[in-house]
Amino acid sequence: MLADGKSQPPKPSFVSRVLGVLIKAVVLIGFLFVFDKLLPSISEQTQSFVVAKWQQLSLLQQELPTENSLPSPLPEKNLTDTWGAARSQGRSHEGIDIFAERGTPIQSTTQGIVSKVGENNLGGRVVVVVGPGGAGHYYAHLEDYADIAPNDWVNQGDIIGYVGDSGNAKGTPPHVHYGIYINGSAVNPYPLLQKD
Repeated sequence: MLADGKSQPPKPSFVSRVLGVLIKAVVLIGFLFVFDKLLPSISEQTQSFVVAKWQQLSLLQQELPTENSLPSPLPEKNLTDTWGAARSQGRSHEGIDIFAERGTPIQSTTQGIVSKVGENNLGGRVVVVVGPGGAGHYYAHLEDYADIAPNDWVNQGDIIGYVGDSGNAKGTPPHVHYGIYINGSAVNPYPLLQKD
């Protein structure tokens, strides 16, 4: 008995102490096993995230495109300045149309990160690449996409899709609508493209 009149709790038996240690060891080993299996996956995801953020920061620090600095998305095809031409519903053309045979490969005019591979009402099948200075490069009316996905890195000249007439261009001669957006506003891409 203790001085205050309460009895001392019984000491755990040797067997129950060993059993307690074994249970803790099994739980710890199980935790380490699960952690070991998850670590490569977590590490790959973390590494991919860090690389993507580094690429984005690197692009933002680069210069925006300047006059005659970008290759055509359809090399050796005639370029015409169709910027500002009237379009349906009172719109004006926010890019240029470059005509080519259906299925002609479309090349990225810049290095960058793919931000969209999908569809919209006007452009049909579209691809958007965020390039140097954060400029958005918009490719529309595609027949099909190349093997790319959002967050992929592309280099200048990589195939991003194929000429078509999707979206509101259905039934027109196959072409790619190429637009550039800087700080969310469309700019005329024609002066920025190199002419052969």
